[in-house]
Amino acid sequence: MRRALLVALAVVLAGCTVPTFGGSDHPESPTGGDAIGYENGYWYDDPVSVTTGDGLNESEREAVVARTMARVEQIRDREFEQSVPVSVVSRAEYRNRSGSSGSGSSRPQDPWNDQVWEALLLIGEDSGSSEEIGNTLSTTVQGYYSPSRDEIVVVSPTETPQIDRRTLSHELVHALQDQQFGLNGSAETQDTQLSRQGVTEGEANYVRVLYERRCGDQWACIALPDRTSESSGDGDSGSQEPSYNEGLFTVLYQPYVTGPRFVDQVRADGGWDAVDALHDDFPDSTEQVLHPERYPDEKPVNVSVPDRSTDEWSRFDHDPVGDTVGEASIYATVYHNGQTDGDRYSYESEASEGWAGDLVVPYRDGSGGYGYVWQTRWDTEEDAREFGQAYRAALTEEHDARQPRENVYVVPEGDQFSDAFRVVRSGRTVRIVNGPGVGDLNDIHRAEG
Repeated sequence: MRRALLVALAVVLAGCTVPTFGGSDHPESPTGGDAIGYENGYWYDDPVSVTTGDGLNESEREAVVARTMARVEQIRDREFEQSVPVSVVSRAEYRNRSGSSGSGSSRPQDPWNDQVWEALLLIGEDSGSSEEIGNTLSTTVQGYYSPSRDEIVVVSPTETPQIDRRTLSHELVHALQDQQFGLNGSAETQDTQLSRQGVTEGEANYVRVLYERRCGDQWACIALPDRTSESSGDGDSGSQEPSYNEGLFTVLYQPYVTGPRFVDQVRADGGWDAVDALHDDFPDSTEQVLHPERYPDEKPVNVSVPDRSTDEWSRFDHDPVGDTVGEASIYATVYHNGQTDGDRYSYESEASEGWAGDLVVPYRDGSGGYGYVWQTRWDTEEDAREFGQAYRAALTEEHDARQPRENVYVVPEGDQFSDAFRVVRSGRTVRIVNGPGVGDLNDIHRAEG
């Protein structure tokens, strides 16, 4: 799976040649041939003499990868079972490999998933979810580990192919996870996928941060590439900000921001053994990742949506029938649509706090029309009221929706979310019904009463 790693670090090391201060007092090789903190001839604190400004040749790359593996072992207190091949590609080559040239035109449409993202008011009808996800990843991904091929690919941040030590250490943690625990599990919903990544990506970013803290004072580290000259892959020098869907990115980025905090709390409570145990008992929701004190006891409630559609509308032949988006994605909706202040990456807002469960069920008719029913459940009536108010305000304030009658909103043509919406709160439940026009709302989900 592609790995997005865009955390900007405050420490930037100048120069191109790795310093050779310090020195190892370890034996040339460990007794028995291997040990934690030793890989392929290098101890974790051994110096390496390489020049990074012009890229790394094969022997230099082998040395840097071996020492970085040893350092990941030293921090994580886990042993690599085998070496990990590492290759470096340009941004343009990564886009070609991932099937996205920047337009996303080669990606198949996914109308079921489109409705899920439309419910979140993050990806509109003017572009499909597959296209937007592909474009966002092709712009932001810095490297990835492939479990199926047991290899790491680093996307060079400069015209000259270079390895960013932060990306390398992050991806090596994924390789270590795969060797020790396996990374081939699947998640049924968007929320459970993000919560699992809160462990895998959270641990990888957490180790990366611990690694960086040792650079300079304890360890000699290769210099960081100058990202200000990062190529966009089409000949541009990178003088302009890359274009991607920021609301979508807020969702995709959540595991990298809140995951390390979650892993840090688990480690503080039970050490690395407790972090190991997470791989057998992943969080059940992003709520637990955002609020570590709720792991593992506060489980999400099971939300079901009765089918109240007419014969003209039907659910997709899709398993599962609906998707759970979770607290992190709802936060992205609230923030991206101007309903909370503060830092985008805090993942905390009154309108998303108190989530208990949800289900988005997409619908379609026989003439190419689409809609959905999104039912959310909240811890308290006040939590439900706050979310309902925020969603209504997003429709009216951000998308100029008019309100022809109570609880019904119509976003005008020309807006990417041009549709009709019915937003109803009942106790701790908020149900949102969407369709092409007001007359379709009752056909998709007949109003109660």
